[in-house]
Formats: sequence, structure tokens, C-alpha cells
Amino acid sequence: MSTYKVLTGNYAVAYGVKLCKPQVIAAYPITPQTSIVEKLSEFVEKGELKAKMLRVESEHSAMAAVIGAAIAGARTFTATSSQGLLYMHEGVWMAAGARLPIVMAIVTRAIFPPWSIWTDHGDLLDQRDTGWMICMAEDNQEVIDMIIQAYKIAEDERVLLPIMVGLDAFILSHTATPIEIPDEDLVDSYLPRPGETLSYLKISFDNPLTYYNLAFPDSYMEFRYQIHEAMNRAKRVIEEADEKYHKLTGRKYGGLVDTYRCNDAEVVIVSMGASTGDTKEAADKLRDEGYKVGVLRLRFIRPFPEEKLKEILSNKKLVIVIDRAISLGKGGILYTEVASVLHKNDGRTPIIRGYLTGLGGRDITVSDIIKMVRKATSLFEKGELTHGWEWFKLRKEVVM
Repeated sequence: MSTYKVLTGNYAVAYGVKLCKPQVIAAYPITPQTSIVEKLSEFVEKGELKAKMLRVESEHSAMAAVIGAAIAGARTFTATSSQGLLYMHEGVWMAAGARLPIVMAIVTRAIFPPWSIWTDHGDLLDQRDTGWMICMAEDNQEVIDMIIQAYKIAEDERVLLPIMVGLDAFILSHTATPIEIPDEDLVDSYLPRPGETLSYLKISFDNPLTYYNLAFPDSYMEFRYQIHEAMNRAKRVIEEADEKYHKLTGRKYGGLVDTYRCNDAEVVIVSMGASTGDTKEAADKLRDEGYKVGVLRLRFIRPFPEEKLKEILSNKKLVIVIDRAISLGKGGILYTEVASVLHKNDGRTPIIRGYLTGLGGRDITVSDIIKMVRKATSLFEKGELTHGWEWFKLRKEVVM
């Protein structure tokens, strides 16, 4: 039987990891992630989780530790945020290049300078070219469920890639909500035993191997090709993992994307993370005003759900993309990615309008989203709206 607890998002991560029974956990504290590994340490010390807890001296060492453990065939976990993730960056590339199914929680936090401990998605989206799968939860229930699904996806022999599970700092990480915790036997039936199905070559004293050796120009490119193809195969694995989880728990999140009231929508708002709850509420209020609005939430950024976006959005009039991260010198990251999929010079593509906001933890409210839709729709009806993005809620009086 499932149990119910009121948990913060960080504790939801820890309870999900506990159910997945990793054998090695590497931990280094950083706000707002710290309470994840604190709770896991408590589970280990109480004997509730039989894992080796490695208290390392830095985030770089944390990633190095789980890489070493994964090479030996262990199920692993670590977590970090912001500057900690940047400090790991060398190892992040190593883990993907070695095809190691490491699961890492990222509590999203703005990158310095200036210092900030509040959420935006710059740290998570900065990793999108590394070869890691990247997903983002909407609420605390999805956090625990997404951690469990992450092990299922990463360890599938068709994939064998590491995965980052993102959750918004403080909005989820330190906010407590009621959570259904799946039964241990149910998770055991969903996941293979730790290390049981890992088909890659594992290092041991009896079977010494060399990892990260030199690749000459006649072979390096093929390694990158293999990772890219594994990402493409992961799309199907993600859908299968979500469907199987639905059969076991009754909860389904849509696989690569989650849609809300999109079937008859003329305007679709694309969002990611915890602000999607406000986006759905805004869509309901706008429906009451006569606007045909739906919401598409990106659960996965890598692999990027190109086919799903084309299927759902190509016949819409207007697509509004809400971004909480910027590629400086280019624009909103999600806007750029969505536009690259939908924009065609055939006269039939929807107008794609991006709004960049919420950086450094600035609130994105229901009324903000309603204003975005009203503004974009009004300009669209006048024939004055073009493809592009703009800042929203920028305090011009403090811009230098």
C-alpha cells in the first residue's frame, strides 16, 4: 500500500531515491539542494538505505565519485545546484561520454554574479549539449515519480545515458505538499535490481579496463553519433516508462510533454517547471473570457521532443513561450528551441512569441501570464505580431 506524507520537493527527491536503492551516493552541500543529501544521509545512518554515502570535498569530486562507482556497475545518485553544477562540468561530459546511467537531481538556481539563491533555469539548460537527458518536474508529486522513472529510463539498454531531474528552488524544493509515496514492492517490480541489467563493460580487479582513452580522428565522431542515437531511442523509452508507471500507480505525466486543454486551442502557452501550475490556472481564466488557450509543458529538454511539438503546435495560430533562462546574445532558450522546430517559411506556421521573465527568482504570476496572452493575442489580431521574444517585467529604472 502507498503511504502519504507532507514533503518538501527536496525530501520528495530523497524518498524517491531511497525507493530506487542506489548503492553509492556522493554528497556535497549547496543551497538550495543540501537537504536532499542530508535526508539521504539520515536514511543511511538509520539503516533504512543500504548505500555507501561518500561525503566528498567538492561537487567536482561528487561527480568523479559516482562516475567511478557507475563504471564498477553500481546504481548511483548525486545532487547539486547552480555553481556546484558548473564545478562538475568536466565530469558531466565524462559521464555522458562513458554512457553511465547516473541520476542527478538539480535544484535550479540562478548563476552568479550577482549572487542569487533563487530559481531560474540557466544552470539546468546550460547542460543541454553535454549528452545528459534533462527533465523538469512541475510539482512535488512529480518530483518523486520522476526520480523513479529516471532510473528506469537511464538504465534501459537502449539508452544507457545519465539523466538530470530538475526542480525549482524554493518553489518546490522547500515548499511542503501532500505526497503519495509508492510502495517499495511496487517500485521493485518497476525497476530492475541495482546493476542487474547494466549491459556495459564494468571495471573490476578481475577485469581491468581503461576508460576515457585517446580516440583518434578516425573514431571520435562515431562516439558522438552513438550518444545522439541513444538520445533518439530514449524518446520511446521515456514514453514507455511513463505508461508503465501509470499502470502501476495511476499517475501519468505525458512522457516527453504534458498537455492541458490543447485539443481545441488556438493559442498554446509553452512552459517548463513549477510555473506551469500558474500557467494552467491562467489558461482556465482566459477560457472564461473566451480565449481558446491551452498549455504545453516541456517535461524533457533532452531529448528534445521535436515530433511532439510539431504534432501538437503546427496547426495553432499562436504559440507563446515562457522562458526562465537566457542564452545571452541570442535570447530565451526555450523560445529558440521551440522556434527552431516550428518556424517554416510556408505561410502556415504559427506565430511564435517568447516572453523572458522570472530570472533570479522573480515571480511569474497568473496575472502576468494573462497579460502576456492578452497582449500577444491583441497584436496578432491586428496583424502586428511577429516571431520573436521580449523581456517581461523588466525593471527599466534599474537598468544601467
